[in-house]
Amino acid sequence: MAQVPQTFLDALAVRTWCGLALAAVGRARAEIDAINVYPVADGDTGTNLYLTLESAATAVEAVFAGYETGAGEPSLADASHAMAHGALIGARGNSGTILAQLLRGMAQVFADDAGREAPRIDGAGLRLALRRAADSARQAVAHPVEGTVLTVASAAAEAAEGAEGDCGTIARAAYEGARTALAATPEQLAVLGRAGVVDAGGQGLVAVLGALVEAFTGEAVRETPTVPEAVSGGHARVEPVSDADLCAERSDDGGPAYEVIYLLEADDPAVARLRARLDALGDSLVVVGGDGLWNVHVHVDDAGAAVEAGVEAGRPYRIRITHFGLGDAHTGGERLPRERVQRAVVAVVPGEGLAGLYSEAGATTVLARPGEPPASGELVQALRRAHAREVVLLPNDAELRHTAAAAAEQARTEGIRVALIPTRSAVQGIAALAVHESERRFDEDVVQMTAAAGATRYAEVVVAEHESWTTAGICQAGDVLGLIDGDVAVIGPEVTATAATVLDRMLQAGGELVTLVVGDEAPETIAEHLEARVRESYLAVDTVVYRGGRQGTLLLIGVE
Repeated sequence: MAQVPQTFLDALAVRTWCGLALAAVGRARAEIDAINVYPVADGDTGTNLYLTLESAATAVEAVFAGYETGAGEPSLADASHAMAHGALIGARGNSGTILAQLLRGMAQVFADDAGREAPRIDGAGLRLALRRAADSARQAVAHPVEGTVLTVASAAAEAAEGAEGDCGTIARAAYEGARTALAATPEQLAVLGRAGVVDAGGQGLVAVLGALVEAFTGEAVRETPTVPEAVSGGHARVEPVSDADLCAERSDDGGPAYEVIYLLEADDPAVARLRARLDALGDSLVVVGGDGLWNVHVHVDDAGAAVEAGVEAGRPYRIRITHFGLGDAHTGGERLPRERVQRAVVAVVPGEGLAGLYSEAGATTVLARPGEPPASGELVQALRRAHAREVVLLPNDAELRHTAAAAAEQARTEGIRVALIPTRSAVQGIAALAVHESERRFDEDVVQMTAAAGATRYAEVVVAEHESWTTAGICQAGDVLGLIDGDVAVIGPEVTATAATVLDRMLQAGGELVTLVVGDEAPETIAEHLEARVRESYLAVDTVVYRGGRQGTLLLIGVE
C-alpha cells in the first residue's frame, strides 16, 4: 500500500520516519561500511548507524504499544523523545552518537512550544527542529571537522531555512541540501579525496533525511552515490587508503589505540569537567545527551583512564572498549583477516560483576541494563565479535528468546554455526558455562550445556515498585518479592528473611550446589546469612557466592 502524503509532523509520522530510516540505512549499511575511512578506517559506520536506529525504532514501538490497550495515542513529544532516547542509549560509534544528538535536538523543539506539547508541527517547526539538531550536534563534538556528518547536517538546516511550504517541502529541501554537501565532502577532507569517497556518516544522514521525505510524501528518494563524479572523474574507482594517510588526518603518532563508549548518569557540572579531562586524554570526543543521562564517545590510548574519568563524574555503564589493532588494520584498503577460533560462547548478563565473571570464563558478553534489553542487532554484533566458526548463545532471560533467535538466524546466514540454549537466568548460564568444553564435538558440548542449564532452578529477590496481583497474592509497593522460575512465590517485609524462605523452598526438592549472585543494593550480610543457613540445614549442599554489581535485582539464586 502506498504511503499517504501528509503535510505535518505528528507522532505517527515520527513512527513512520523511524521505520523508514532503519530500512534505508539497513539497505545501505554494507556500502556505508565500505567507504568508512574517517576518523578511523574500521569499516563499521553503516553498522553503527543501523544499530543506533534499531534502538530508536524499538523505543518508538514501545511507546505506541503502551497505548494499544488503552485510549488515545502518543503525543508528538512522546514519540520524538522515545526516538531520541532510544538512539541515545543504543548509540554506536562516532556516527551513531552524533545521530543521537541530532534526534535529541529535534525532539527538544517538538516539545518546546511555549511550554506546551504541540500535537503536530508544520513546515516552520520542522525548519526550526533541523537547525536545532545541527547546532546541538556540532556543540557536542569537542573539535568539529568540516567534511563530515556535521557539515552535512548544517547544510540540511541551511537549505531548509531557505525553503517555504509544508513539512514535505521542507524535508525535501533539507535532503537535497544534504546531498549537495555530501558530494563536496571529499574536497573538504583530504583523506576522503584520496580514497575517492564521500563521508560515511554524512551518507548515513542523507539516507535518514531521505526517509523523512518519504514519510511525508510517500515517494522514495533517489539513491546517493558514494563516489561523486567530482572525485572519480565519472568512474567509480576507490583508491586504497594507507595507514599513513589516516595518521596524517588524525595525529602525528597514528592516533589513539582504543575507542571507548559508555552511558553515563551524571549532572551537568560533572559532565563539563569530564569533557575537559577526556579532551586532554584523546580525540574524536563526542558527549551527547542531557537531563542526567549521557552517551560518551572518545578515542584514547589509555582506555582505563577514560573509564575512570566516567566513574569520577557519575555512574558509567554499558561500557564498550574497541582496540584499533591488528584486527582492524588495513593494507591496500583491505582488512587483514584474523584467524577464527573454532568455538566461542556469547552471553547476555545483567550486571558488571557477572560480565567480569563470564569474561574470565572466556565468554563474549553483552551487558543488559534493567528495562533496556539488548536489540537483535547488538546480539548479532556480539556473535560476530566472538570471531568463531561455532558459537553458543546464552540469552539468560526468557523475554529475550525471540530476540536471540532472530540474532542467531542472522548470524547463520553469515556462515556462523550458532546454537541457542534457552537460558532464562544468568545462574543457568553460569551452570552451562561451567561444563563448556570447546574440545568436544559441537553437538555434544551443546547437549551438556543445555542439560546443566535445565537442571538449574533459578530465583530472584526484588522489591515491588507498585501494588499488583501476583501468584502469591497481592503485594504492595516496597514489599520484597521472591520469584522462583519466573513466578512470585514469596511476599515478605524484609530482604534476608524473604531470600531465606525462597532458598528453603527451592532446596526442598533437593540440590547439590547453591549459587548466589548478590547485587550492590542487597544487605551486606545476606550472603553470609544464607551460606550459614545452607551449611547448618543442608549438609550435602555447597554454596558459591558472586558479586553481580548493579544487576537490577537484589539477589539471584541458582540451585543445581
